[in-house]
Amino acid sequence: MDTLPVYPSDPGGYAPSLSRTGDLAVDVPAFLRAHGCVVTAAHCRAVAARAADLATVYGAAADAAATAGWLHDVSAVVPVAARVEAARAWDVDVLPEEVVAPMILHQKLSAVLAEALFGVEEAATLWAIRCHTTLRADASTLDKVVFLADKIDWDQAWVRRGTPPYLVEVEAGLRISLDAGVRAYLRYLWERRAALAVVHPWLRAAWAMLDR
Repeated sequence: MDTLPVYPSDPGGYAPSLSRTGDLAVDVPAFLRAHGCVVTAAHCRAVAARAADLATVYGAAADAAATAGWLHDVSAVVPVAARVEAARAWDVDVLPEEVVAPMILHQKLSAVLAEALFGVEEAATLWAIRCHTTLRADASTLDKVVFLADKIDWDQAWVRRGTPPYLVEVEAGLRISLDAGVRAYLRYLWERRAALAVVHPWLRAAWAMLDR
């Protein structure tokens, strides 16, 4: 197979590296591993399982949560340094904060690839992927489930063998409600916002909605 450029001009350009069986548990890890994203493949597996479990508890569709969990980081195949260019090439709106911190763009790019490569059509599932890093104002239950699943199954833990520093607070919140769990994570982040590269406007809006 020919080597792909840093990113294809159309997201469908990744199709040659995708072996499609119709089973995300097979297709997503194979796709990510084909691009050297082994850690991400393991993270997506964990998030899919966690998201399905949280959805069952808090009243979201478990199948949609698992789908979003599998696909939320599929744009790891696009190098961080190329994400602004890729987003613009794929007609994705790029905010000023995302130019400063292009890592954040992976949530939007993953939604594009979920639709273009893996055939996801449900708007709710695509939105859960699209806002899984920052959340958003008026987030759905599915959005919150995938958002927290990603934070609980922290991808850094695969690298550092660590535990998320906010995990105790988030789990305590979840024993009260899904919103309390989300609020616990957002509070942790908000109190440390001075250390962030940027405060994404979707994150700011999500915190404003829940800080009541």
